Amino acid sequence: MDNRTYSELVLLGTYDERLEYLMLEGVELSSPRSMSQSFYKSKQWKAIRESIIKRDFGCEIGILGIYIYGPIYVHHMNPITEVDIDNNDPKLYDPENLISVSLNTHNIIHYRTIAPEPYVERSAGDTKLW
Repeated sequence: MDNRTYSELVLLGTYDERLEYLMLEGVELSSPRSMSQSFYKSKQWKAIRESIIKRDFGCEIGILGIYIYGPIYVHHMNPITEVDIDNNDPKLYDPENLISVSLNTHNIIHYRTIAPEPYVERSAGDTKLW
């Protein structure tokens, strides 16, 4: 599935729906880690990364009110390859292909690690902290 978009993602209301949309089911990944390190240090990447974090207000998968405390990862919703990096493919910087996530959510998307506890949506009148 190489056609996920931010515009479609934001139509989904809950964390679980968005996480399901982003999950990499049946996708064989070979991380271009050796090449990606220089890519992630480039001025162009740093600029788009900052704009995506601002667009998402530093919130988990773009859901207002679910703030990311700690490092914010800007995730490519459609996986990138060494060829994409070699060719400076536009999808590397396309806001429709990028979303802010926490490390935990990033690991769930890529490695199917299970979150310690399922996320519980807050609701009006909810005053219980935990």
